[in-house]
Amino acid sequence: MIQLKTILNCIDNSGAALVECAIVVGQKRHASIGDRIVVVVQEQRGAHAEGMASSSGPKVKRGDIRHAIVVRTRQPVQRRDGSVIRFADNACVLINKAGDPIGSRISGVVGQELRKKKWSKILSMAPMQA
Repeated sequence: MIQLKTILNCIDNSGAALVECAIVVGQKRHASIGDRIVVVVQEQRGAHAEGMASSSGPKVKRGDIRHAIVVRTRQPVQRRDGSVIRFADNACVLINKAGDPIGSRISGVVGQELRKKKWSKILSMAPMQA
């Protein structure tokens, strides 16, 4: 379960490496796989030198506030068929206000629970579902 102040890995190519959960959207206290949260970018991926200009820089910077979808949790999740799935880390994918992913690629496995929550666009970009 993801709650306030939880640090998550960002597994898309939006430019964020680590994010911190600021708000769980909705009436719940905890977020699980497929839930929307508001995050603050804590660490950038591959931060370039300040003086160098690049044509395609990162889409997000440190300190940005963005929406995200939780795709993996360390907390075990029980499925309807009785199986239990548990991932090695907490991970998310950044989205815009309309619900479209900011990045164009996802690296790593995502949970199948996203299908039930209607996040098929994220599922189609992921290399594998568990």
